[in-house]
Amino acid sequence: MHFGEFVALMAILMSLMALSIDIMLPAMGQIGQDLQVARTNNNQLIISILFLGFAIGMIFYGPLSDSFGRKPAIYLGLSIAIVGCIISLVADSYSTMLLGRFLQGLGLASARIITVALVRDLYHGNEMGKVMSLIMALFILVPILAPALGQGILFIAHWRMIFVFILVLSIVVLIWFALRQVETIHGEDKIPFSLKNIGQNLWLILKNKEVMAYTVMSGFVFSAFLGYLNSSQQIFQAQYQLGAMFPLYFGVLAIAVGLASLLNAKLVMKYGMHDMSKYALLTISLTSIIFFCFSSQFNGHPDLWQLMAYLTVVLFCFGILMGNLNALAMEPLGHMAGIGASLVGAVSTFIAVPFGALIGQSYAQSVQPLVLGFITFSVLSLMVMGWLKLQK
Repeated sequence: MHFGEFVALMAILMSLMALSIDIMLPAMGQIGQDLQVARTNNNQLIISILFLGFAIGMIFYGPLSDSFGRKPAIYLGLSIAIVGCIISLVADSYSTMLLGRFLQGLGLASARIITVALVRDLYHGNEMGKVMSLIMALFILVPILAPALGQGILFIAHWRMIFVFILVLSIVVLIWFALRQVETIHGEDKIPFSLKNIGQNLWLILKNKEVMAYTVMSGFVFSAFLGYLNSSQQIFQAQYQLGAMFPLYFGVLAIAVGLASLLNAKLVMKYGMHDMSKYALLTISLTSIIFFCFSSQFNGHPDLWQLMAYLTVVLFCFGILMGNLNALAMEPLGHMAGIGASLVGAVSTFIAVPFGALIGQSYAQSVQPLVLGFITFSVLSLMVMGWLKLQK
């Protein structure tokens, strides 16, 4: 496959998870009303439960892909995601909706894991960082466009049509992958599937201080971002009363992440992944501390343009961190890319889900919990980075 098609296919595979999140954001209020959710903040579970399934799924797809091949693991995962999408589509209660969303996350974990493993099969070092950044740059088009797409569907149809769209796209991507992507792990490189082998490999990874440090940092950074995803709809649509304009503002902020990914693809070859990550974390920490003090003067309700300026800076730095921290964690794991991708992804997501939910559930018509989340987890990430330096 041509390099451009490979990057596009990997980006779309990885974006299925983001699409399943961002396209739902404008509809969360309507879904909660139709399915009789008592507390508004509980609508955030439509997002959080997806990540819970995602984290659990990531544990298994790496070992499966190392043993049976990258392609069979994708076939299994996308099939589960399609079943989950159908359940959510026909759900007549909130518990059924959450079951479907959990299965979607459980299945879509395959796309996240296999994408990283495929890139690691073919690239290494800063080249891997460059490829991941290009994939992320295309991937970020989803949060730019998906909320507007979801809002557009709501203008002309019921929110259930959003699930129809996700269902059709998942089937198309599955067929594209099956027809065009070659297998990158062959008979002599496959690891026999056994709990003993999995346990031994997991222990080798857990003992690697560098891998675990960057994995924990990824989890901390993602915690703050998940807090943003959980509360963004309420902040923009309820607190700032943007209504149908919410996707526009959300998309503008997503552009900042995409631009950062593109810039990182160029700068990472010159400055390296570690330094790019360090300066991004420092910028998030200092900017968030300043903005927390500033917004406290307005009881957590600064002017909209001030909030947008702050979030643009923070999310730009997040765009720098996304590809780099994951690539840094994966770099020592070329000999076990599948199970390595599983552990890195699962641990970072298990860290992020409860902390991100805590940030979202703390929302009370104020941006302060969100800003405090960015302060806390960027500072913690810097502390882990400092600890790792002392270990070398």
